[in-house]
Amino acid sequence: MLKYGPNRTFVKLALRLAWPIVRLAKKWSNLPVLKWIINPFFAYPYNEVTYIPINVEVEGPETVSIPHRLLCRVLDLASDIFIVDECLCRGNTKCSNYPQDIGCIALGKAVNRMHPSHGRKVTLEEAYEHVHKATDAGLIASVAHVWIDPVAFGLPDFNRLMFICLCDDCCCLYRTHLENRGPNLDKACKGLPGISIEIDYERCIGCGTCVENCFVKAASLVSGKVKIGEDCRGCGRCVELCPQQALKLNTDEEEALFQRMKQRIEAVADIT
Repeated sequence: MLKYGPNRTFVKLALRLAWPIVRLAKKWSNLPVLKWIINPFFAYPYNEVTYIPINVEVEGPETVSIPHRLLCRVLDLASDIFIVDECLCRGNTKCSNYPQDIGCIALGKAVNRMHPSHGRKVTLEEAYEHVHKATDAGLIASVAHVWIDPVAFGLPDFNRLMFICLCDDCCCLYRTHLENRGPNLDKACKGLPGISIEIDYERCIGCGTCVENCFVKAASLVSGKVKIGEDCRGCGRCVELCPQQALKLNTDEEEALFQRMKQRIEAVADIT
């Protein structure tokens, strides 16, 4: 008990009990009066999630997309890597749309306190393979530094901890219920500067698929064509789902993207 945090059974029970509370807090985070009570729980630096669209290819000569390599370079930074055997979100909701056995990746010295019932420490090569598996399953990567993770797993060294969550659109605690988010929750969920969505208006037929599936409601239809607003997090889901292939992911040069991601991580945690 002194060496490790709580085991899987305890954490899953705690998550099941906390799930409706967190969901309501996200839904109510922009309501008058209530938002002043709720928003401190989503404040920086205790809540920061950056989305990386690993499941979408970038056009060009590369056979592997720049965002995918970017995530692997984040893994390169970590002193210790722990793969969780089960996605707790998909397990809690009994998700049938995405694999439940593709869990999060925890990074940094703090993972040495993770209870062995949750998964195992892995090599860099095993972590790369886990990312490839998540990519093939159509999941989106979220590089997250959120206080709920060390609380759930009993990891007191929050400043030496980062999670790579491999998220879906139906069950993920991070990606769901963000349509009417409050100000701190809005700031906590970030896109990476240098990743953007380009629209081919000749291909777009205004079907609304992207509008229906944008988790932050950044897409809208204007005069029968899609418009991507400033709230876009660059997660790439709309690019993946567009039936007309009217949307394309654009990225800056890889090194510039990596340095921005590295700066965000270093501002809140030391995982080296």
